[in-house]
Amino acid sequence: MPGTILITGGAQRFGRELALALANTGYRVVITYRRERDNLVDLSDAGIRCLKADFKNADTTQAFVSQAQAEFDSLRAIVHNASDWLPESVEHDPVDVMAINWNVHVQAPYLLNISLEEQLLKGAKEYGMADIIHLTDYVVERGSSKHIAYAASKAALHNLTLSFAAKLAPHVKVNSIAPALLMYRDTDDHHYKEKVARKSLLPPGPGALEGIQAVNVLLDSRYITGRSLSLDGGRHLKAG
Repeated sequence: MPGTILITGGAQRFGRELALALANTGYRVVITYRRERDNLVDLSDAGIRCLKADFKNADTTQAFVSQAQAEFDSLRAIVHNASDWLPESVEHDPVDVMAINWNVHVQAPYLLNISLEEQLLKGAKEYGMADIIHLTDYVVERGSSKHIAYAASKAALHNLTLSFAAKLAPHVKVNSIAPALLMYRDTDDHHYKEKVARKSLLPPGPGALEGIQAVNVLLDSRYITGRSLSLDGGRHLKAG
């Protein structure tokens, strides 16, 4: 078996598809989930271990960190996919908006990377290399007027990529993947899809496979670290 991969936020959408794909490849996959879901049974049936973890506050994050240290002897990779899309709005206290985004996108990855360094180094010794992959976002490049705290926290996550790449080299590679829109939601209507399409050179919503292939590129590489792989359909070249 090619080793254990921990995926945070692996119960739905891209995280779920990635977990199933990696498990099918032969990895021992462990995911975290925040809420109980019917589809966790399907993941368990596929041989994927599901651990409950809420990264919105420091206490529950630290509890999972302690659990992970006891759970894993070695790790081939950590994929930080857990995310929250809490926007600035009149319904939410700005303090809470920033705290939740920061805790999920920065504090949790930081603590896990620091606390599981020994397991990653052991995995690197066993398998020739270990990886940390941060799922950031296209908005890291340009910010977001409607999701200010979200964009800032994802930018901080990218900065963690740079710092941990330097700290953990040469045994652990650390990279980011910065998607724009890989997968539509069931609630996205035709007008929304047309609006998003106007922002991209290539058709948006290519599906989970695009992200899965990006993860595999980074896992297979022996010479990429401290970099961000953009999956945005050329949005940086589109005017408006």
